[in-house]
Amino acid sequence: MKTLKPQDILILLKLITYKDATFVIKNISSALKISQSEISESLERCKNSGLIDSTKKKVMRLALEELLVHGIKYVFPVTPGERVRGVPTAHSVSPMKELIVYNNDDIFVWPHPKGTVRGSAITPLYRTVPEVVQSDEELHQLLAIVDCIRLGKRREVELATEELKKRLAYE
Repeated sequence: MKTLKPQDILILLKLITYKDATFVIKNISSALKISQSEISESLERCKNSGLIDSTKKKVMRLALEELLVHGIKYVFPVTPGERVRGVPTAHSVSPMKELIVYNNDDIFVWPHPKGTVRGSAITPLYRTVPEVVQSDEELHQLLAIVDCIRLGKRREVELATEELKKRLAYE
């Protein structure tokens, strides 16, 4: 059995934005700028890990929540890097920026040449993230919430966990 890859989390979060509506691999591929074969392989890994059902059509939300809340910071850790231009993430994006007080020195970004702000660099879960979130606000928010958890500061993790649970509770 193959282990999960970071893009699997990205794909699962994209599926969450569909609110359990039927999806087409071609559309996910286009939206995330990931090949259709990579999407298919990811869905197989997610099925084997119990993160989607056996038909590969429904995200197992409680299992995903458990992975994100308790495992993401260990499986796909992140360490802030140097200050660069990029796309805001973590508590620098709604809804987290309304919940957490921070100053401009505490901004986190995914490095991107067309980024709108400067901040401490954080490696995104997948290389296409900074580009695809510019046209998908819901996915951007979900990934930012996950980055709050990946960064591991206690109060931010608590707030991000609450927000994540709200968003995954849709059924």
